[in-house]
Amino acid sequence: MLGWEFPPFISGGLGTACYGLTKALSRQGTHITFVLPSGADADCDFMKVLTAQGYLISNEFKNIRFRTIKSALKPYISSANLGGSFLSNAQSSQSWQAGSVSQQHYGRDVLEQVNKFEQNAREIAQTEDFDIIHAHDWMTFPAAISSAQLTGKPSVVHVHSTEFDRSGEHVNQAIYDIERFGMHRADRIVAVSNYTKNIITSRYAVSPDKIDVVYNGVEDDGSIRTLEDKKTKIVLYLGRITFQKGPDYFVDAAKKVLEKMDNVKFIMAGDGDMTRRMIEYAAWLGIGHKIFFTKFLRGQNVHRAYQMADLYVMPSVSEPFGIAALEAMKNNVPILISKQSGVAETLHNALKVNFWDVNEMANKMIAVLKYPPLRTMLSENGRREAGTFRWEKSAAKINEIYKNVLACA
Repeated sequence: MLGWEFPPFISGGLGTACYGLTKALSRQGTHITFVLPSGADADCDFMKVLTAQGYLISNEFKNIRFRTIKSALKPYISSANLGGSFLSNAQSSQSWQAGSVSQQHYGRDVLEQVNKFEQNAREIAQTEDFDIIHAHDWMTFPAAISSAQLTGKPSVVHVHSTEFDRSGEHVNQAIYDIERFGMHRADRIVAVSNYTKNIITSRYAVSPDKIDVVYNGVEDDGSIRTLEDKKTKIVLYLGRITFQKGPDYFVDAAKKVLEKMDNVKFIMAGDGDMTRRMIEYAAWLGIGHKIFFTKFLRGQNVHRAYQMADLYVMPSVSEPFGIAALEAMKNNVPILISKQSGVAETLHNALKVNFWDVNEMANKMIAVLKYPPLRTMLSENGRREAGTFRWEKSAAKINEIYKNVLACA
């Protein structure tokens, strides 16, 4: 299995998905060697992550072994890597909508690191005993296809996001070409939703018969939050602050909510290439004192954010799935999500809105915050529904895909 992030080294949902899926696959008896870029030494609950190229042995599940590669695959840049001001007094939010999105959310040397990962993965492929190659996201596709050609083993590519999700119509051609190459050369494609499957078929000219949809899951720690009717309401945005996630629509909706309710605070938990401009935009709108930017949160801090929230909002412009929405639901937090998301196609106990309709987004925020019966209904039913999204179900489907691919190899 090839991936580019794994807890505690995560920048988004991919690391969470790899963690939950490999853990469930291990429990079902699947033996995995997971190849990933090297990072700082750290411990997570069932493996030890080491820095130098070598082996990582599972402490709890003997079916998982990790090998690291000396390649710093970090595709997304943070606000700390950007300079200058993005907002003048004459600007409005419309100046950075879909028509003007840039490629600044990618690091400058990401393609070079992809090549390094491919070269090292090929070397590892020649020393490992395995049956199938499973690659997560575009940065590992070249390594998967190259290793498959070298070893004669079949390959599966797992699409967690596409270039059209990340960049709208202003795609990076080199990245699009890598994605398309990987999808067409792989033996099978796994998409995280029908929403993503439709993008793959329409934008990458892949037959729908080649694609399996496997929804993500969520870990349930068993804790249940006691709902409180607090005087000051908290609305939470948790995700990368970049074009794909729609942070500007969240800020616009917050402005409209605050025109009708004063006892509301907004938390934007995350980081990205649009962080600074969102801070400046909130200040320009006169609501900077009502929106709190926490930067990227990890571990228990994420849990605390959910515990504080009266409502979670995911206003994504294009969201392949949306694991954070499930995490919010399992924490008894009502959710408002964009219809342009994979998770929206399957959830029933969630409020939904088109990402661009900030008036409707604001109205639904107000409804949840003002009417406790609605909030309670969404919270209780949502938690039960989130419990049906189990990584064990996802792993069982992946194992079935493996069997079918190997039978045809």
